[in-house]
Order: sequence, then structure tokens, then C-alpha cells
Amino acid sequence: MSLDFWIGVGVMAGIYGIFTLGLQLNAGFTGILNFGQAGFMAIGAYTVGLLVTGPGWSLWAALPAGVLLAVIAGVLVGLPSLRLRSDYFAIATIAFAEIVRYTLQNAEFSGGNQGLLGFDEEWRAVVGWMLARLAYFKLENRTQLPLLIVVWCVFLVLLTGLAALQKTPWGRVLKAIREDEDAAASLGKNVLSYKLQSLGIAAALAAMAGFFLALNVTYLYPTVFDPTFTFLGYAALVLGGLASYWGVALGSVLFWALIEGTRFIELGLNGGQQAALRFIIVGLFLIGLSMLRPQGLLGNRAEMVARS
Repeated sequence: MSLDFWIGVGVMAGIYGIFTLGLQLNAGFTGILNFGQAGFMAIGAYTVGLLVTGPGWSLWAALPAGVLLAVIAGVLVGLPSLRLRSDYFAIATIAFAEIVRYTLQNAEFSGGNQGLLGFDEEWRAVVGWMLARLAYFKLENRTQLPLLIVVWCVFLVLLTGLAALQKTPWGRVLKAIREDEDAAASLGKNVLSYKLQSLGIAAALAAMAGFFLALNVTYLYPTVFDPTFTFLGYAALVLGGLASYWGVALGSVLFWALIEGTRFIELGLNGGQQAALRFIIVGLFLIGLSMLRPQGLLGNRAEMVARS
């Protein structure tokens, strides 16, 4: 396996890591099943792309706008649906994500299935600058390396920030809501407000992941943001362990190493069969892990006991 292979795995693991941090905050610490994360990701990525290619915004000014719009969408989705039972909330969020995807697929302003191009010129300038500095290490031909460095720096900053935030009174209220929201409400906590905050932060993280995914693929099209993205995020979450932010980092890396490493299995199968076999192998690995270590690699069994 070449260095380029591992760089590609690292980029996707970092993007999924940022994406899954939001799922960890929601499912692991707040107790809400958010299946609409791919929708927030699409809103963030397309906002950036449209602002750059349309009004001509700077890429770096468009990013905060994309994050803000995703947060607003999260609050608007959460206001009516967070009052529902957890399984109905999950259905509502996946429906929201599909509405976003189909709207982008059929709308003229988004380019439809033809997608968006030309939003990453400023990023290419940054890549050129970074590769010139990496020439000393003979890495000037590794065009994905700058994105790998930036994604993981952002991911680690976000991870440590969320881990520190979880130790504050705010984080302890989220855990209280996860364990028993009626008890938290009886102590005077505004449960809906805290859930909205959790969902809004997760939406912001999804938007940032969408921004980096757009830079990675250099081409925005709606099918990138199908529900599979969210489900794969949950797979990485389960692998790393619920209620463990560092588990998100480990789970994302291992999950993408498994997904991409199985490409090298040669059994004389056609493309579709090979892809199916890869997911079967990953699925069997996750099933085996759930049997041997149901709390995940870095999860805490005490957290699971408390939830049951």
C-alpha cells in the first residue's frame, strides 16, 4: 500500500471524524438519534459552493455562512421534531436529509445533477503554497497531503474542545437528559433548549465536514450526501465507542482503513460483487466487535449500564 493510499484514508477518516463528532454529541451524550447529519452536511457544502461561484464570496468568508445556515436548519428541524419520541425523531431527521438531497438534485440554483465546479480556486492556491514548503521533504507531489494536515488539525481542535466542554456543567446536563430527561426537567432544566443546542452544534460540525469533503472531491453533486453517509458515521461511532470523543478518532481511522484496505482483496469478482464483499467483511467485523466489546473500542461499559 502506497503513501498516497494512506493519505487518502487519512483525509476521509478526518472528514468522517468531524462529521461523527456531531453524532457522538447527539447519540452518545444527549441521547437523541440524529439521522439527518448528511442533510446538514449538504447545506454547509452547497452554501459555500454557491456563495463562491455566485456572488463571488471568498471561500473563507463563505465557510462561516455555511456553518451558520446549517445551525439555523438544525434549530428549525429540531423545534417541532425534538418533542417526538426518539424513534420518530430519527425518522423525521432522515426525512429532512432526503428533502435536502432531492431539492438540490432538482433545483436550478444548485446545478441539479450536473453539480457545482470552480469553488475551490482559493484552496488550490493554499495547496500550492503548502506543497512548495513540503518540497524539502520530497512530498511536493502528494496533492492530498495539505488537506490531510488541515483536516486533522481542525478535527483535533474540535475534539479536544468538545471533550473539555463535556466536563462543564453544560455537558453534565446533556448526560442527565440522556439518562432521564423527565428528571432533568424536574430540576428546572429546559430540556428542549439543551437538545436544540446539541443538534445545532452537530449541524455545525456536519457543515464543516461538508466543506472539507467538497475540497476533497472538487465537485459538488447531490448523491454525495445520501443517507449512507450518516449510517457510515454511526458505524465509525459504534466501532470507536459511544460517549468517547477519542473513540471517534480511533473508530474513523479503523473504519476507513477497513473500507479502503478491502479493495485489495482479489477473488476474480466483478465491480459490484467486490463492493458488496467489502461491506460484508466490514459488517462482519462490526458484528464481531459488538459481541466481544459492545461498548466499542474506547467506550465505557459503565455508560451503557447507566443508559439501560
